[in-house]
Parts: sequence; structure tokens; C-alpha cells
Amino acid sequence: MSFFKSLKIPVALGALACAPLAVAAQPAPAPAQSVVSGPTYADMASLAEAAPLVIRAQIRKQTTLKPERAPGLAAGFARLYIEAQTTALIAGRAAVPAVFAYVVDVPLDAKGKAPNLKKSEFVLFARAVPGRPGEVQLVAPAAHLAYTPELEARLRPVLTEVYAADAAPRITGVSEALAVPGTLTGESETQIFLATENRSPVSITVLRRPGQRVQWGVSWGEIIDSAAVPPAPETLRWYRLACGLPAQLPSGANLARDPAERRLAAGDYAFVREALGPCERRITKG
Repeated sequence: MSFFKSLKIPVALGALACAPLAVAAQPAPAPAQSVVSGPTYADMASLAEAAPLVIRAQIRKQTTLKPERAPGLAAGFARLYIEAQTTALIAGRAAVPAVFAYVVDVPLDAKGKAPNLKKSEFVLFARAVPGRPGEVQLVAPAAHLAYTPELEARLRPVLTEVYAADAAPRITGVSEALAVPGTLTGESETQIFLATENRSPVSITVLRRPGQRVQWGVSWGEIIDSAAVPPAPETLRWYRLACGLPAQLPSGANLARDPAERRLAAGDYAFVREALGPCERRITKG
């Protein structure tokens, strides 16, 4: 039934000179986060798409910056100047040198001291610092994760999707939604058209038939596919929807005028949001 017409990449960075650091010239780094529970898929996707560089690195040296050189430092944290050695460029649109530096805020230990990170390995989500070829800058407070093989194994499929040429576009809102009742009682079709960052078409179809389970799916292109299916959990397409859709159908996007049809469209939208599940985050913000 259809009531609608089918509609690792080189940029070498030099060694860091031992000149005084212009820490204030960069946005103040935020505290590194604990990963006791590990990052969620949404955490990793958020960090991955924000980071031109994803680096596995070992700490060679750390220096605690004095308070006057750590503007905006949160209570209970220390700001560290780190010199690290690249173990691997996990992914990136640029390259990193064998040795580089960055600044990170870390929580103090029980004795009120900065933890000793020397020889520890971390995964960094970072960007190069313009004009400072031996430094990188973390892209977010949680962009400094203790390395484990398990973390890398979970991260690599995320990076593959994020870096793909045909990566699912970011959802920026709901453009239009329309519910049309069928000829039988309890039969209907709802189409929900989404706005995307690159203006590529994405639409959701919800089909209701008497005596059958509600069917829904997502079309990622111009053609509205009646056989479209929901995105698999913990994929980039799932992330785009679960973390990008508004909590409720915007009233202005609901094209139906009949109150019953407006309720149906809003209800089908709520059904899709529930089916997608929550956009769970532990170490990042939406």
C-alpha cells in the first residue's frame, strides 16, 4: 500500500619547540573523562565526526601547568602539558609526527595530585593547531580515552562509517509530516520528511494495516522505498536518527488539518522515536 508517489592522509607536523606555550591562544581544554563504563556508540560517533585526527599515542612526558597558565580550569582538576609518541594514526585527514604535544585537563587523585600518565596509552580525538606544527588540540572534553584493544575494535567500524564517501547525512530537523487514513479501519500511511545538513533527502514511512504489526522504514534518497527498513542499532544511520531527531513532531511540520490525522502523524512519529531507542551518552554532550 502506498498513498504517496515515489518521490591515512599526510600532513607532516614538525617537532615541538621548547618555547613558552601560548595556552590561552587555544580554547581552554576541558577535563578528560573517566571511561569506567566505556563510551557508547553515540559518544564514539560524536567524537569521530568532530576529529580530523584519531591517534593512538603513548605518553612520554607530562608537566602540570601553573594556575596562571590554566585559565578556566575546573576545581579538582589539573591541566597537563603532554608530550606523546604516536603509536598509530587510527584514522585521519592529516598525519601526525612521531612526537607531538597537547594540553588536557585531568581529575586529581585522592591525594590531590595529578595522576602519573607516563607510558600510558590513549586514543586522542584531535585536530592540528594552525601555526603550531608540533601540537594537536583535543576536540572535546572526552576526547582523551585510555587505550584498550577492545576500545579500538569498537571504534574502527564507527570510523569506517563516518569517513565513508556516502556517509549518512546529519539530520537537522523535520521538514514535513503527513498521515493519510486508508480505506479500511485502522489502515494508514504516514510519511515524515527530514531536513539534512547537506540537503540530501531522507524520509520515514510508517504503515498500519488491520491485524498486522506496524511497519516502518527509512529511505535514504530521492525514492521513497515501500520496502525500506529501520536502521540497525549502533550504526551511523541509527545514530543520525536516534540522536538527531527532535523528541516530538514539531507542530508546524504536521501538514494534516484534520485533528485525527494530526494525532495519527504525531503518534507515528512518537512510535518511530520509541523504536529507535534513546541516544545514550556517557562522556559526551549532544
